[in-house]
Amino acid sequence: MAFDIDMIKKVYAQMAARVDKAREITGKPLTLSEKILYSHLWDGNPNKAFQRGKDYVDFAPDRIACQDATAQMALLQFMQAGKKTVAVPTTVHCDHLIQAKQGAALDLKRANETSNEVFDFLESVSNKYGIGFWRPGAGIIHQVVLENYAFPGGMMIGTDSHTVNAGGLGMVAIGVGGADAVDVMAGMPWELKFPKLIGVKLTGELNGWTASKDVILKVAGILTVKGGTGAIVEYFGPGAKNLSCTGKGTICNMGAEIGATTSTFGYDDAMERFLRATDRAEIADEANKIREYLTGDDEVYANPEKYFDQVIEIDLSALRPHLNGPFTPDLATPVGQLGEKAKKNDWPIKVDWGLIGSCTNSSYEDLSRAASIAQQAVDKKLKPKSDFGINPGSEQIRFTAERDGLLEVFENLGATIFTNACGPCIGQWDRSDRKGDEKNTIVHSFNRNFSKRADGNPNTHAFVGSPEMVAAIAISGRLDFDPMNDTLLNENGQEVKLDVPVGLELPPKGFEVDDNGYLAPTEDGSSVEVKVAKNSERLQLLEPFLPIKDSELRGVKLLIKAFGKCTTDHISMAGPWLRYRGHLDNIANNTLIGAVNAFNKKTNFVKNQLTGEYGGVPNVQREYKAKGIKTIVVGDHNYGEGSSREHAAMQPRFLGVAAVLVKSFARIHETNLKKQGMLGLTFANEADYDLIQEDDTFNFVDIADFSENKPLTIEIVHKDGSKDTIKANHTYNDAQIKWYREGSALNLIKKQNA
Repeated sequence: MAFDIDMIKKVYAQMAARVDKAREITGKPLTLSEKILYSHLWDGNPNKAFQRGKDYVDFAPDRIACQDATAQMALLQFMQAGKKTVAVPTTVHCDHLIQAKQGAALDLKRANETSNEVFDFLESVSNKYGIGFWRPGAGIIHQVVLENYAFPGGMMIGTDSHTVNAGGLGMVAIGVGGADAVDVMAGMPWELKFPKLIGVKLTGELNGWTASKDVILKVAGILTVKGGTGAIVEYFGPGAKNLSCTGKGTICNMGAEIGATTSTFGYDDAMERFLRATDRAEIADEANKIREYLTGDDEVYANPEKYFDQVIEIDLSALRPHLNGPFTPDLATPVGQLGEKAKKNDWPIKVDWGLIGSCTNSSYEDLSRAASIAQQAVDKKLKPKSDFGINPGSEQIRFTAERDGLLEVFENLGATIFTNACGPCIGQWDRSDRKGDEKNTIVHSFNRNFSKRADGNPNTHAFVGSPEMVAAIAISGRLDFDPMNDTLLNENGQEVKLDVPVGLELPPKGFEVDDNGYLAPTEDGSSVEVKVAKNSERLQLLEPFLPIKDSELRGVKLLIKAFGKCTTDHISMAGPWLRYRGHLDNIANNTLIGAVNAFNKKTNFVKNQLTGEYGGVPNVQREYKAKGIKTIVVGDHNYGEGSSREHAAMQPRFLGVAAVLVKSFARIHETNLKKQGMLGLTFANEADYDLIQEDDTFNFVDIADFSENKPLTIEIVHKDGSKDTIKANHTYNDAQIKWYREGSALNLIKKQNA
């Protein structure tokens, strides 16, 4: 069925006029990204041309999606806004709190027992405020959104960085922090700096072992983890039209790993096929009426250098399969070259696990292509050398794949079919074959491979590839295996070669499901009671943050100077900590425990300037808080990359961190800091990072004059009494400075609604 069809018809009804007006105002043809942005302005019809990378713009997103881990804090915040119902269509998806261990049935049963109070809270709060609720086991949020809610030309935001997956169906879909989502739920505009545009022209056609995943693995190698920051990546060209809708989703999904605001494709026949296959023919019919408005203008794609800030061209016919990693998703290596690189870098060649699924690669097409390799292993009498784990993307996909015999193929190889949930991709994996920090290698079709991400082991070398390549590598059990050229010895002692994978874009018999796991909210939720136990260890009602006084920004202590990569996983780990995502005080006990202290290269071991002793970051910070002392966190480049985890901003704020000063920020994290009423600052001179010493105290000498486009002056007082004065840049505009002065964006919303 087509959810929210009236809303979609309204978007389409006004799109042509708004796009035409935007063309008139800008005086040029438009990219698809610009068409969607200009047709979703909060003020309605465009009345000015915006400068990319400079102008802050208010938008009106069409819908919101939240996953269970982030939804807890988002909805706890929304409860403070004083609204009776959400202002735009919103859904909650329970996919993060299910640990992969024994298999779908037992794992889901255990999750419903251990996280029942969280699921009960989310179901009740959704029912009260008019939010659609997808039960545990229904599927991974981004796959469920693609199958049910995404529509060409729409704009959505979600409380997960991989919301961008919906770009595969022609949306501008952006991952945000929960506070951003709360603004929109409460009927407020959503602010974004007008993005820059990166165009990726695709020519040719995928063939052989090369998959859609290899497109983004290649792009990640070109742009690196921060090359897309502040930009929308728009894919176009004849090669783009040759990709399936779910293949496009895979590419857009992993665009989060290059820091892109989002990624998208123009509406085409593959998207229409997917809409009709997922029982949304009415949307396809409506989209066809304004088809030319749901893709970039012809002149843009004919002369992309004139209309994009950067253009990359990839010939799909010549593209080779890649495996990216370890420890970063942008370390791109063509398969066949990885063995030599692994030996040179002392990466373990033996592969212990092959994991297929996650929101990136869990479609029917993905499973069918991987199953074609698995079936060959059975037919050619090859016994897999690695363990297999499979996470279907949704109950609809699982049911259909089981009906069509795909899951049985994997089970015949001894694979474990996990729940339709995130599982190992986000660290929700009780891995039975490893203990301690033993050095090992895994391959997976996920999107991220940061240290400790999958299993908590810092020495697990994780490599990212397509599902079919993961299957081949896992069957061989070796990282240096090249299925395009190498042979394997089967159980009969014969050398056999794997054939090229084959797959099905869509199930020939159509999708089928008995129960998709969806619960619609009651029409009037005024009498619904939200379930939060007073003594809960998992959930805690929020208290508003107090504004940071100017006087508190003198004598600020250094909490930690983070060395190297510091992602949201380092600032607020997932895994076992997911259980506390709805309890700010409890989850604050993991704050920055994964960050490396620049002064001793250890994690969770910082100096307490009050005692001179060393301790865990949260413990030291709580001592500062008890004494009423504000602190500062110093970091390197792309600080806060990774998940849209707003806990990485809320936890330091809750514990008394006033400012974060870094060389550069990941976009979402910088916004999250602003939303929570903190100072997110960057060194005007990056070399000043080296001035910071372990016992430093900071004075924000001109904070009283905090204003737009004016750097702040910070006096650094060293232990020996010497001082350095530095400049710190910021990107706060007047509205965001008001968030800071009120203590948080939510405080300002409540004040305006009072």
